[in-house]
Amino acid sequence: MSTRAVWEEEPTVAGRLGKPVVLTLIALAVAFPLYVVVVTSLSSTKAVTRAGGLVVVPRELTVAAYVQLLSGGVVTRALLISVLITAIGTAFSLGVTVLAAYGLSRPGSLFHRPLLFVVLLTFLFGPGIIPSYLLVNSLGLIDHYASLILPAAVSAFNLIVMRSFFMGIPAELIDSGRIDGAGEFAILRRIVLPLSKAVVAVVGLFYAVGYWNAFFNALLYINDNNKWPLQMVLRTYIVQQQPLPTGAGGVVTGAGLGLAPAPGLAIKMAIVVIAIVPVLLVYPFIQRHFTKGVIIGAVKG
Repeated sequence: MSTRAVWEEEPTVAGRLGKPVVLTLIALAVAFPLYVVVVTSLSSTKAVTRAGGLVVVPRELTVAAYVQLLSGGVVTRALLISVLITAIGTAFSLGVTVLAAYGLSRPGSLFHRPLLFVVLLTFLFGPGIIPSYLLVNSLGLIDHYASLILPAAVSAFNLIVMRSFFMGIPAELIDSGRIDGAGEFAILRRIVLPLSKAVVAVVGLFYAVGYWNAFFNALLYINDNNKWPLQMVLRTYIVQQQPLPTGAGGVVTGAGLGLAPAPGLAIKMAIVVIAIVPVLLVYPFIQRHFTKGVIIGAVKG
């Protein structure tokens, strides 16, 4: 009788044959809805009418929905706002997280343990919606883009992961920098960060996806719909089924563009595609860092 664990045993014939089948079914279950959304966004009014809703078999493909959305108006403006908020917010959050994580990773740093306790305490207790709103309101940030960045500037989880990664860097490297006369900022910039590209890339992706997908802060703090990010447009015009405005300041119609006006369902699916494509494009470049950046950072320290 074998004493090895179950996962150490040689896979059976059924296991070897069943694994690709199961993985293929899971991949199809994920990819098929995305395929339907993309095909519907590229469909004409006749194709959507013939299908009675979402289109599975592509017919009469057209980019009218994308032309209408990206030719000016609420969606174009919301897309630019989301890009700027994501870029600025990710850079700011990464900077603050790196500095805080490095300080908390150095034993003997000023108020090391009390500050670490405060950070860990946020895992158990959140400020709540009303106190957060009152604070943002008292700072005069209502209807200001800073209200979309500052309340979510630092994630305790990301901070702890990065701190744990920094603690795994050999102390001899940091001591050698001090012997050469380098200060803490020089050590961080020239020694620690070059060795921490994996965790910085992963945490940066976490922040970027968080800012890109966030709509709740905009729902609370942004009253002017001219300042809405893209996710608020998704919520308002797709989830709540409110129509997209047309004409000046809204969505440009197909007139004058050489294209027939796109159906409303195609426009909605096009907004969904525009919202998910940036993450799909960035993720493959960061994926190789996930194991090293998150798992090592989570188990060390």
